[in-house]
Amino acid sequence: MKIALVGYGKMGRAIEKIALERGHRVVSIIDIDNRGDFRSEAFLSADVAIEFSSPAAAFDNYLECFAADIPVVAGTTGWLERIDEVKAICQNEGKTFFYASNYSIGVNIFFALNKRLARIMNRFGEYDVRMSETHHIHKLDAPSGTAITLAEDLLGQLDRKTHWSLNDDGNASTLVIEAIREGEVPGIHEIEYESDTDYIQIRHSAKSRAGFALGAVVAAEFTAGKKGFLGMGDMLHLDDF
Repeated sequence: MKIALVGYGKMGRAIEKIALERGHRVVSIIDIDNRGDFRSEAFLSADVAIEFSSPAAAFDNYLECFAADIPVVAGTTGWLERIDEVKAICQNEGKTFFYASNYSIGVNIFFALNKRLARIMNRFGEYDVRMSETHHIHKLDAPSGTAITLAEDLLGQLDRKTHWSLNDDGNASTLVIEAIREGEVPGIHEIEYESDTDYIQIRHSAKSRAGFALGAVVAAEFTAGKKGFLGMGDMLHLDDF
């Protein structure tokens, strides 16, 4: 498979390494200083583009890929206020877009576990719930896209929580997310239920970027040749369990 990389930071380099190990070719690499290459012959030859850039650049990058009719695997977070526009383009113009807030297989198992536990805990109102996420100091958005996915899934299951916030406003209906930025932490997400008598905690800790990079390449393999707006649920079928 011929892959174009859009964004060539640490994640882009990790994706390149795994893609080559899996027998793929990286035919084009586009970063902030060569955006004109979206119209290059090399980019136009790609079967799929994997995009990990910045929240400010992401949406314009997607439009460039759509204009070239190149399927997109998108890993950038912090741009989701425009996701309905992307879905409309896929539906109305037949474009292909795969989005996940986190490409780690383990994190997506964690998503499924979070939803199932929240469904159980909805019956036990004596437990309050809080979230925390910790990432490296270079991460631009807070809370993380992964934390937002976890929070939205909690809100969908827990009747006693109506919205999430980074600030504790003292409102019992607020799901509080603590966002921590320190060192070079790849990513830690924790959900904690607390009653007067005990705690229940679930946690996912990434060891490195390798799990995210592998998941993105596997998603590209899945996306090539397909149409529409796709996600990890389509690829992993975790709701079947």
